[in-house]
Amino acid sequence: MRFLVLALALSLAALLPARAGAEALDREAMEGFVYAPYALGEQVNEKGLWELRNSGGGLAGYAFETELMAPLPGFSGAPINVFVMLDLDGQFLDVRLISHNEPIFVSGLGEAPLRGFLEQYAGHSISETMVVGNAYGHGSGGSALVYLDGVTKATASVRIAHESIMAATREVAREKMQGVSSGPPAFPDPAVDEPLDWQALVDQGIATHAVVSNAEIDARFAGTIWAHDDPEAADEPDAPYLDLWIVDLGPPSIARAALSPDTQAELQRFLAISPDEEPILLVETGRHGLVSPEFVRNTAPDRLSAEQDGLPIALRDADLLVETAPGVPEGTAMILRTDRRLGFDPSREWTLKVAAIREHGMFQPEIGRQELAVSHSTPERFFVRPGKVETLSPWREAILNRQTDLILLCAFLIVLLLAVGPAQNRLAGLRQFTPVRLGILAVMTGFVGFWGQGQLSIVTPLGVLRTALDGGSFAFLLYDPFSLLVWAAAIAGFVLWGRGFFCGWLCPFGALQEFAAHLGKLLRLPQIEPSPRWDRRLQGLKYVVLAGMVGVVFVAPGEIDAVAEIEPFKTAITTHFQRALPYVAWAAGLLLFSAVLFKGFCRYLCPLGAVMAIGGLLRGRDWIARREDCGTPCQLCRVRCRYGAIEKTGKIVYSECFQCLDCVKIHDDPGLCVPLVLAGKARSRGIAKTGGVPAE
Repeated sequence: MRFLVLALALSLAALLPARAGAEALDREAMEGFVYAPYALGEQVNEKGLWELRNSGGGLAGYAFETELMAPLPGFSGAPINVFVMLDLDGQFLDVRLISHNEPIFVSGLGEAPLRGFLEQYAGHSISETMVVGNAYGHGSGGSALVYLDGVTKATASVRIAHESIMAATREVAREKMQGVSSGPPAFPDPAVDEPLDWQALVDQGIATHAVVSNAEIDARFAGTIWAHDDPEAADEPDAPYLDLWIVDLGPPSIARAALSPDTQAELQRFLAISPDEEPILLVETGRHGLVSPEFVRNTAPDRLSAEQDGLPIALRDADLLVETAPGVPEGTAMILRTDRRLGFDPSREWTLKVAAIREHGMFQPEIGRQELAVSHSTPERFFVRPGKVETLSPWREAILNRQTDLILLCAFLIVLLLAVGPAQNRLAGLRQFTPVRLGILAVMTGFVGFWGQGQLSIVTPLGVLRTALDGGSFAFLLYDPFSLLVWAAAIAGFVLWGRGFFCGWLCPFGALQEFAAHLGKLLRLPQIEPSPRWDRRLQGLKYVVLAGMVGVVFVAPGEIDAVAEIEPFKTAITTHFQRALPYVAWAAGLLLFSAVLFKGFCRYLCPLGAVMAIGGLLRGRDWIARREDCGTPCQLCRVRCRYGAIEKTGKIVYSECFQCLDCVKIHDDPGLCVPLVLAGKARSRGIAKTGGVPAE
């Protein structure tokens, strides 16, 4: 059966040509997204960019789709394609979904949360610093950040959508709206070493100084409801409200002149870990304070923002304790960091915006805000411009984002591989083997499944097949390194043991079924066990299901996510049963069914189990020890095997073996293994006949 499935897939792949890649929407399709008083103008390029015209026919902005300009792959392997309308001032007029194939939205949460997420962009500007997440603290009313609410259980997908939107928007802004060069930014030149001190930084203009008096800030709020909400400003009009120094610490000679030796050493250690970060020192000796009382270290500053060439610069606290060099004014000092890979060029002028915040009213006060802009530039002699900047690859970014989980998963997999490999006989021989096994499965279900979202699915191999047919990129696999590591362990298990390592130890839903089976036994529910003939027939059903799904990939690829719902994994593990009733009923029904028919879904219906069984053909050895007496006359292992993976002859059917180690335990136990029991009795009779002396 399994060879038939492989032959079917390979034959269809050979007969069908690869489908073409993505193409830009035509005029009719784009016009369907544009609304009055705007109209679609001329097409600008082949990447889905169009002019946007106003009612008088004048240029009003641009309309574009993100897929061709920023084809960041989603978790299905296909980009999330979004329609964007942008006016000439860089303000979002509309952001709407064109197409996607994200599994969590297709038949999990539905498209409504994704569409709702995209509605948040309208009215915001590309000059604002937008982040996906929630505002920290309780005083976010005065924050310089714009927070876009994410989607629970789909944070990664909406972040990919956000990055696609912002990357495409910046490309349009640079090329068509402001003409900003998209060349690689400069970085500090390590060869430049000048003998500088603080006074030299001031004299040469390397340290920027800006002062805003109380009177000036009062003038900003004059005529508003906040005009009299700062008595201190009225009492001392000539005193500084903001007394700010800005210094770029990227060049080592500048950092040495502005920081104490200890802080400079700490900064160098930080830059050794994050070499693409540009550190910025701010010293504020007035009463502004730079950040709000709710500010959290190592996050984006809530009352500071920056831009360069009209585009936002992402700032973040470096979380370093700052001790300045002699001569530096004393006040609130902090080091911010920004990533040069995101377009910041430290050798050109950029602007820091400081938010002046006032509150009016005692309860639920109204927030007033004025922006104080300070421009800064550092002489270009301190920098060097490379020919090309290496960007952080998506797989490295994904690994860094989950490095703690990946380290824990590696440790777990190594321990598990050793336990069921070299130490499998000791593990199986434990008196409390069943509780130990269930404990391992519980840790795996909680950590790998519910926490790590590492439940493997048939969607992945089918996605790989579809991508191969399309001639597309397999980069989507790298966006989820946690699951990829589980796949690597499963594939290694193919060679060592067959399908059993994944199906018996690493499948979260398989573990849930095993828990259900133990619960059914505890409750003394009647057990169903098909006859050997029907068991063999039902075992072939999963290959039929797999063959049908492979056929859908070729015939109706758009329906594969719906067909994949035969797997209850998304419902039970990914969404924690928070789905529509039919999906919940299917997943819960399978678990209840497992309470009376041991792991029935795994054994008979699971298409991923069929893939694992086929992959198990790579197994290089028969790892379960057998004796000549196994099967003739001893049938104990076959009777005890709840998977039906042992034939009457005693031969192991590895394509159905789940590596439960029950037969290993029996094989090594002189009190359970019938040949060992008989041999022991024979030795006892021999000793008895010789009066306690072992027979020769």
